[in-house]
Amino acid sequence: MYHQIVKDPSSPYDRKPSEFRAELERLAEEDYVPVTAGAYSTGKIDIPAGRHPVVLTFDDSTDGQFALGKDGEPKPDSAVGILRDVAGRHPGFTPTATLFVNGDAFPATGTKKALRWLHGHGFEVGNHTLDHANLRDGSPGQAQHQIAAGQQVVTRSVPGAKVTSLALPFGVQPNPPELDLKGAADGVKYAYAGAYLVGAGPAPSPYATSFDPVGIPRIRSTGAHGQDAQFGSSHWLDELRDGGVKRYTSDGDPDRVSYPKSSSDRPAKEFKERARPY
Repeated sequence: MYHQIVKDPSSPYDRKPSEFRAELERLAEEDYVPVTAGAYSTGKIDIPAGRHPVVLTFDDSTDGQFALGKDGEPKPDSAVGILRDVAGRHPGFTPTATLFVNGDAFPATGTKKALRWLHGHGFEVGNHTLDHANLRDGSPGQAQHQIAAGQQVVTRSVPGAKVTSLALPFGVQPNPPELDLKGAADGVKYAYAGAYLVGAGPAPSPYATSFDPVGIPRIRSTGAHGQDAQFGSSHWLDELRDGGVKRYTSDGDPDRVSYPKSSSDRPAKEFKERARPY
């Protein structure tokens, strides 16, 4: 989970372009392959055998994440520019991510222009509500309004786009929580495959019984010595690399769900026909 990518961070949620680049380089070198939040939460993960899926998510739709230069290409020091550069030097490291947007998305480029470029270049545009609202502060109707209006920002900018993922501002779920996946307001219906929290650890396999689309955890990008580093990406990537936490490894067949017989987490019943224990 990323927020601002800026030269001079002012928050523990910010990262410098050099730090972001270094983290992407590490992911590429450790055989991770980016997939979108939508691909993850729907279980449509199609990556080579032996590789590990990673979902890169960006909240708040800031210019440091994405801005187009005069040449019509992403600025080199923006998150999207850096991601495309790293992917170009690491075959198989797919230049994709999910950007969760608010009402005034990517102001330097313009919301409509930015969202159309992202959608047209293989990025997922997700919803982060219209006003970055705390969805538990108001009534259920107000929560649905914020979600539905945020969705309209995307669909009006990119006709035909389907919004399937929601990032919860502040990681706060509405009341009841299920409203983050399905609801309606102002004549607009929404139905999402996943709603994403703010922290603070690896998410389970989307095929597992432990997978809960109402509140999917995310790992915050944090350096080894940053604030709350024990919950951040440097810590968790070490754990995943060293086997302290088992990481998802693709079997190369998107139609099969392979899992170790010794695992305490089993495939959900809807995947029974595709399950292959080993």
